[in-house]
Amino acid sequence: MLQMEAVWWIITAIVVFAVLYPIHQAMYIWPFQSWNIGFVIALITLTRYIFLLPHTVIARQQVVKIGLLLLMFPLTFAFISGLNGFLTYIEEHTWDGLTGHLPGETKLSTERYIWSEMIFFGSGSIIAAPLFAARLMWSIWTFRNRGEA
Repeated sequence: MLQMEAVWWIITAIVVFAVLYPIHQAMYIWPFQSWNIGFVIALITLTRYIFLLPHTVIARQQVVKIGLLLLMFPLTFAFISGLNGFLTYIEEHTWDGLTGHLPGETKLSTERYIWSEMIFFGSGSIIAAPLFAARLMWSIWTFRNRGEA
């Protein structure tokens, strides 16, 4: 199980690098880098745990699952706040502060890419966190009442 977990974390790191690489190539500074990394990691990890929970290291650790269940509520609101911060920044400052130095077509394609991936991973994380909480609740219930992970 630990080997599978390590492989998944390596895959997640590769995806984070692949998603952020075009942004770092095009821009001097990316003020939403932490949120972006968090969104990608959260979406991949939470989605993986939703579907593969019985095959993870936390499958039979009830205290850890209860802790994660309680953590999902504030994490959902933090993700909402992070995505809202991105949308508010773009609305108030436009893209010029971020991509103003790029030539025309590159500027537009970079803006479209950033917008699409932030909305995809941000909203995916916002959806995945409560779904993961529900999956944890189901797992805790089945473990307690049926003895299944």
